[in-house]
Amino acid sequence: MKNHLKLVLCLTAGLCLEAHSQISSMYVDETSKDSTGTSVIAYVYISTTPAGGSTNEIEAFSAAPDGALTPVTGSPFQENVTDMVVNGKYMFAANSNGFDIDSYRIESDGALHYATTTNTAQSGDCNTLGPLVLDHTGASLYDMDFNGSGCANNTYMSFAVDKSPGELKALGSSSANDWLYLPISFIGNNVFAYTASCLGNMYWGIYGFERSSSGLLTEISINAAPPKPPADDFYCPSQAAADPTNHVALSMQAVNDQFNPDGEPQLATYTADAKGNLSTTSTESNMAKTSVVSVTDLEMSPSGKLLAVAGTGGLEVFHFNGSDPVTHYTDNIAQHEIDQMFWDNENHLYAISRSAEKLYVFTVTPTHYSEAPGSPYTISHPRNIAVQPEP
Repeated sequence: MKNHLKLVLCLTAGLCLEAHSQISSMYVDETSKDSTGTSVIAYVYISTTPAGGSTNEIEAFSAAPDGALTPVTGSPFQENVTDMVVNGKYMFAANSNGFDIDSYRIESDGALHYATTTNTAQSGDCNTLGPLVLDHTGASLYDMDFNGSGCANNTYMSFAVDKSPGELKALGSSSANDWLYLPISFIGNNVFAYTASCLGNMYWGIYGFERSSSGLLTEISINAAPPKPPADDFYCPSQAAADPTNHVALSMQAVNDQFNPDGEPQLATYTADAKGNLSTTSTESNMAKTSVVSVTDLEMSPSGKLLAVAGTGGLEVFHFNGSDPVTHYTDNIAQHEIDQMFWDNENHLYAISRSAEKLYVFTVTPTHYSEAPGSPYTISHPRNIAVQPEP
């Protein structure tokens, strides 16, 4: 079995804060109100494919303090995009053509106004845009480029964000690696970022990246390893989420010698050192198990005290305790498959289910959780979600 397994440990030492595709930015205006005069604590954007349609659009909502959503004036916006990220001033969205990144000014009422387009096509490559990620300051944008190196390998492209017109300046790419496919997650120093992959329950890797002062992201070699697995199994890591300091949560699936999942996924915790290496005290016995079946997304709350775990079987929230083991908190609070989630700054968790065509909103604190008024909302073929919190 060991001849079929490969652990790749690559990290980087850069300036990284967050492992999400959105941030709370210094660009955000003072707390606003919607058309009814209700205070707005966040704007929520969903790229969707309307029923019977062939092009996408963006549905936009303002979120009230209780998590209830109200459509933004002008929504849906007729923008044919997929993945989106926001930095408080601009939204950056992958155009459905697969190679353009469109920039939109976020108005004070949450409406979107087209600004510019950046063509990311690389000469001699066959790149297709994947997930987008911003660093913690919103000054750097990263694109997971599929087939972005020699029409065969994946790589992260780095861009500098021009704060005025929303234009993107290409900085270069990380080293090519056909195992990369998920977003990176930045720890609190905004220098190191991490991701993982588990391909077909056979091959796996834990990767690290470093962000330079210019914003360029490069892959670095690190020390990191999964916890010791059960007898005759190995652990396959996949999703990664970093907290505001130097800790990273990784989902771990035990896999047997037939390359089939062996039990429920578990949650490991790692600590990054000054060189970006990852160490863990997680073990088979102290890692929390999750009932979401196959993990599709991990999202750390802004406080770093809660970890949301999405999967093909639903959604659970755990207490995150830094380097100490993750502990159970909620039951499964969404019975549908959950594909993508984001937090705002007011203890709300937003989650989309593509198969069920639903948008869930939950209020979750370390001591209480409940579903927000009106949730779940019906959304036609949701593709991706972005959440712009108020500061």
